[in-house]
Amino acid sequence: MENSSDGFEIAEADLRIRGPGEYLGTRQAGVPAFRAANLARDEELLLLARDKARQWLEQDPGLSDPRSSELRKSLANRWGDSLALAEVG
Repeated sequence: MENSSDGFEIAEADLRIRGPGEYLGTRQAGVPAFRAANLARDEELLLLARDKARQWLEQDPGLSDPRSSELRKSLANRWGDSLALAEVG
């Protein structure tokens, strides 16, 4: 990081060193509980997953469709009250 003044390069180095922190939560550093991917290594896979999630939410924004019930349960179990943080702002 000493050899660059490019913010993107520095951010990528920081990601590799300290990890990404939490997406929904308050931790600023540390490795999240991803079991299937690594943010620094699996960018392409994560971008594909993001796109699929966006498509799902475009079709069912409130996750009210019966086909979304397992996803709704999984999100509630995993994130609990932290989901309210996504609605702030």
